[in-house]
Amino acid sequence: MKIALAQLNPTVGDVAGNTQLVIDAIGTARERGADLLVTPEMALLGYPPRDLLFREGVVEEAEAAVGEVARAAGDMTVVVGHPRRCVETVRTIRNSASVCRAGDVLAVYDKRLLPGYDIFDEDRYFDPGKTSCYVDVSDRKVGILICEDLWRAGDVHTDRQYRVDPAAELVEAGCDVIVALNASPFILGKNQRHVELMREQATKLQCPIVVVNQVGANDDLIFEGRSTAVLPDGKASIVLPAWQPAIDVLNLDASASVTMPKVVPQEELFQALVLGVRDYCNKTNHKQVLVGLSGGIDSALTATIATAALGGENVLGITMPSRYSSPGSVEDSRTLATNLGLVRCDEISIEPAHQTLIQSLEQKLSEHISGLPDENLQARLRGVIVMAYSNALGALVLATGNKSELAVGYATLYGDMCGALAVLGDVVKTKVFEVAHWINREYQLCGFACPPIPENTLSKPPSAELRPDQIDQDSLPPYDVLDRIIDHYIDREQSVETIIQETGYETELVERFTRLIDRSEYKREQAAVVLKVSQRSFGRGRSMPIVMR
Repeated sequence: MKIALAQLNPTVGDVAGNTQLVIDAIGTARERGADLLVTPEMALLGYPPRDLLFREGVVEEAEAAVGEVARAAGDMTVVVGHPRRCVETVRTIRNSASVCRAGDVLAVYDKRLLPGYDIFDEDRYFDPGKTSCYVDVSDRKVGILICEDLWRAGDVHTDRQYRVDPAAELVEAGCDVIVALNASPFILGKNQRHVELMREQATKLQCPIVVVNQVGANDDLIFEGRSTAVLPDGKASIVLPAWQPAIDVLNLDASASVTMPKVVPQEELFQALVLGVRDYCNKTNHKQVLVGLSGGIDSALTATIATAALGGENVLGITMPSRYSSPGSVEDSRTLATNLGLVRCDEISIEPAHQTLIQSLEQKLSEHISGLPDENLQARLRGVIVMAYSNALGALVLATGNKSELAVGYATLYGDMCGALAVLGDVVKTKVFEVAHWINREYQLCGFACPPIPENTLSKPPSAELRPDQIDQDSLPPYDVLDRIIDHYIDREQSVETIIQETGYETELVERFTRLIDRSEYKREQAAVVLKVSQRSFGRGRSMPIVMR
């Protein structure tokens, strides 16, 4: 028996385009002699569809597309993911997989376990399925699951517990193999946990498990692909590549174990963010992006990722020095632009506008403008310039702030927070440096002709350069300390008392910066879309009150 794994990159809402991806995959699988083809979860509509499911006609269009897939299937069995309309249920939509062959739909499986944690809100949209589903293919009984039905929240940190085990029920029903349709978003380290869970299940149930995962990025979510099959001995027999669409065929009767690819965290993070930027632009029809270059590490890494995603000919840089900017920062920006081959790197001083606004404000407010008002004024002037460039040239602005800054509000609303996409918004500062150093070491692997990020950018103390001799550590603790507090307070949801106990940090330090994290929620509510790469990212998956004590 040959099973084709179709690792596809659908666009949410593009039912016609997604259907064609499936039909093309059917043709490829047929050429390779496959008996069964499996697509990712919700392949015909794209995942996550969110409230698009409520728009009139959307679910019905996806259901109609199932008929097209069935007609294209021929004598092959195709399992395709889609939403479907239900009657006499609490919610009127289900997350489903249809089994198609020879123009007919032989069976329909409805996802039973609906995640309602982190970025998932499937229990908002879908009614849960009630029964198992399996189909006979080439004298094998193939059981069907959809994503959470297999993982049962075992791949994430959550207190959710399910009373049923759909995989075990399929084996009890006599299934010889289990296929699982997935749209599982990327998180650093999550794939390793997935493989461990597959090995545990396959050996415990003594049944091959085949997982087909979506690839690509939709909004804030990135999907790595890496579709995998594990045999009853716990060994992987097929692993599709990460970060790209692919189709491969598993022969269950002649399968051999394969070595799992080595995972380098910095490379994973780089590739994920590159894919996130590329697909965000491709799927919103933006050809070029714009990055404000400060000479600092965050803007340098953002521009480097954007160049890897789109090519330097599609990345515009602009440096906007003030009276406090060092000549070295401007030079570092120019060097970066040259190393990356950016299509342009313009320089516009904010000093004339800064002087004019200071004079106007001091005249009306009858007081000297300095300190935080002056610093934010400079940041907002830069925001005005990058947005004006965006309007004039049609380039999408990438926000450059990192997770450490967003956490404690060390960013200016309507200033350096301007942009459509926060590329590093889920990457703490210590990881920013780790990835930047890795790129410079492995520049050829990343597609660059030389180490792109200037050494001075990597070695100088981080600074916003909004006042004389300013460095970040004037206002913040060392980043390794701050990032550890962020990990405990945000990613682990620990209390102040537990953080103090586990880290040994001073009470005043922990209280001050956890308080800043909470007080900055209003800024994050207005921030650009953050590409998610960690367990707990800012955005849809972390819904916190703004007004709270």
